[in-house]
Amino acid sequence: IQMLRARGELVVSEGTIYPLLSRMRSEGLVDTEWRDTPGGAPRRYYRLSRSGQKAVAEFRDEWFRFRDSVDNIFRNGARQ
Repeated sequence: IQMLRARGELVVSEGTIYPLLSRMRSEGLVDTEWRDTPGGAPRRYYRLSRSGQKAVAEFRDEWFRFRDSVDNIFRNGARQ
């Protein structure tokens, strides 16, 4: 999260991200594992499950169709 924020790619707080990850975990969209950290408490790591990868692919396709529609409106104006 810190790396994405530093690159300007994440503008939401951790208080937003972690509830979303929890919901995604309960829906089977992400897998998690606990890993020990040197000198600290174990940390939970998240990765997309197969179902999550499929959901991302479907969303990406839907997003591109939406983006293309919006681009078309800007290029051609809204037709009435």
